[in-house]
Amino acid sequence: MSSVIRSVQVMDLLARRGPLGVRAVAQQLKLPLGSLHRVLLDLAEAGVVDRTPSGEWELSFRLLEITGLQLERIDLPRLCRPFAERIAEATGETVNVNVLSGHFGVCVDKVRGNEGMQLDLSIGSRGPLSCGGAGKAMLAFMAEDKREEVYAMPLPVFTNHTIADPHRLREEIDRIRERFYSIDEQEVVIGVYCVSVPILDRFGHSAGAISVTGPSVKEPGAGIIPVVEQLWEACEHVSRRLGFAGAWPAAAPACHGPTV
Repeated sequence: MSSVIRSVQVMDLLARRGPLGVRAVAQQLKLPLGSLHRVLLDLAEAGVVDRTPSGEWELSFRLLEITGLQLERIDLPRLCRPFAERIAEATGETVNVNVLSGHFGVCVDKVRGNEGMQLDLSIGSRGPLSCGGAGKAMLAFMAEDKREEVYAMPLPVFTNHTIADPHRLREEIDRIRERFYSIDEQEVVIGVYCVSVPILDRFGHSAGAISVTGPSVKEPGAGIIPVVEQLWEACEHVSRRLGFAGAWPAAAPACHGPTV
């Protein structure tokens, strides 16, 4: 078996099942441990795979930079773009489209509003899931075992509003799961606020998120519901296209009204 075929097999497995340890990859692909290790090192040198803090291997977004195949498969930016443009015009703030990549969120599209102060998040930039509107929205609807992995990781701190305690983060994620939207109150940048709703795949797990980010204060409750409803509409449309068939909003009935 050529090294190219082995590399493709490794990338395919990590795309479907990653992050995985080297022994788990070797066992599932029935490859010699030594040969597999060399393949992983070659892929890492090319920037195609990364190691997680726990030592497992996962795909990086280098593949998107080279071919864009993952985005073409689900076509997330194209599906989200009309809604993002409409929401940016209605709110005057920046709308970001994010996808889930391992333990991180990646910005894949954005539409700037007309407010003077904008969070200029560049396409392809990567951020943690433990803070920020989109990150927490995606974290809340990840598979439980994947959420636990994030809780066990060191939590980065950007401002004095960032949640740095795992217990507090769990409580925050539980609230997000109940109301089906997340709030970022200056957790990443002082003076910048965000509200976000997740995009779900056919299994009801996070595939991405759409967020509205800007200088206006955003708090859970009645005041933010008009923006949340726009995000619900957008994310439902995209989630349905990805195969999600459950009730929407995908949370407890309490999410249909203002909650705290």
